Amino acid sequence: MSPPLRAHEAGALHAEGYGGPGWLAVPGDVNALVDGLWARTVRRGPDGALQVGGVPVTALAAEHGTPAYVVDEEDLRARAREWVSAFDDAFAGLCGGADVYYAGKAFLCTAVARWVAEEGMLLETCTGGELAVGLRAGTDPARMALHGNNKSDAEVERALAAGVGRVVLDSRQEVDRVAGIAGRLGVRAPVLLRVTVGVEAHTHSYIATAHEDQKFGVPLAGGEAAAAAAAVLARPELELRGLHSHIGSQIFDVEGFEVAARRLLRLHAQVQREHGVRLPEVDLGGGFGMAYTTQHQPLPARELAAGMARVVAAACAAEGVDVPRVSVEPGRAVVGPSTFTLYTAGTTKDVALDGGASRRYVAVDGGMSDNVRAALYSADYSATLASRRSDAAPLLSRVVGKHCESGDVVVLDEFLPADLGPGDLVAVPGTGAYCRSLASQYNHVPRPPVVAVAGGASRVLLRRETEEDLLALDVG
Repeated sequence: MSPPLRAHEAGALHAEGYGGPGWLAVPGDVNALVDGLWARTVRRGPDGALQVGGVPVTALAAEHGTPAYVVDEEDLRARAREWVSAFDDAFAGLCGGADVYYAGKAFLCTAVARWVAEEGMLLETCTGGELAVGLRAGTDPARMALHGNNKSDAEVERALAAGVGRVVLDSRQEVDRVAGIAGRLGVRAPVLLRVTVGVEAHTHSYIATAHEDQKFGVPLAGGEAAAAAAAVLARPELELRGLHSHIGSQIFDVEGFEVAARRLLRLHAQVQREHGVRLPEVDLGGGFGMAYTTQHQPLPARELAAGMARVVAAACAAEGVDVPRVSVEPGRAVVGPSTFTLYTAGTTKDVALDGGASRRYVAVDGGMSDNVRAALYSADYSATLASRRSDAAPLLSRVVGKHCESGDVVVLDEFLPADLGPGDLVAVPGTGAYCRSLASQYNHVPRPPVVAVAGGASRVLLRRETEEDLLALDVG
């Protein structure tokens, strides 16, 4: 067991003898790729450089430049298929199967929208922009959903005019607003009611979304959700398809879902008894976790699906109702592990820590503009020297960006080869979810391209922004 850290006025990261967080082990082989962190076709080639889809990262860097998001298309498609089949099989005997929506907020472009549709997923959008991408990709509108806690009239009207399969109502006010728009269009809007069920997932407080004191949904407490459901049923312009909940992100077990499902299905049964209607659906949301580092141990999709099926079956039996059609909404778990970000190292410097320890700072040509999650959520990531094999000893390192912020950290702690230097390629796995979606142009740094690799070839899904793109927005 590691000795306890002595308190330090600047924090634990500067305490005596600090050698990285407790979960970060010194690697026996600094070139080894940690199982579970990388897309399935990523491996080291004979020259030591990483390959993805049979293409060396050195070739990708030469053709597309760095930084770049690199997507393993085979991996993303396989994960989409696994989620669809896992939930469909688990719920087949209960309600004829399950619907698996891809949460577009994790990462969305027209190619990915097409890929997930081809692998059997439906598409969840939460803004007009995401809806536009799905429609441009040719996604069947009936297999799309529109979420959002503050949908504009224009977004709702566009969704209903296109014929989306569901609009998720997020507040009592939206009941009348969506009904009014549906009436003007002469359509009956299929809706779900989002309920905050009072469950706070074991996650960062910024991304836990089911406890009562937050912006999403209608609270279950005090009968508010029951009253909102009654209000929906009173509007002939609306078709209440069922109830929806979402309890957070980076969830690694079914315990939180068990409590949420019980509470949601209790309301489901109450609405059916009090109003004499059978609600055909229930959506348990997403938030399924993925591995960013060795400290994360996500359950396989089949284990999650089987556990949730047991939870739903037990809850419905307790309430004496038939099992409704179940939906879930994975995003991060599908796209996150499929992608790594490829950087070129620039400046390196060594900083002495208390107790005789030191840390190597490795600055790369991207940073918080292409991955803000470390700064926003204190998210941990891993990294590896990608362009060659090294025989040097592992050295405690911090990968940082080029931005004018001390918080511009990409990887807080990692053991990298001591000889890593300017010009070497560095790859950070697990960047498929929310990195490009949250990317910015901070310091007027253009956003990187998204490059898909499959079958020994690469192609650009989203091109690199240029300085001309930045200047084109400046009309002053």
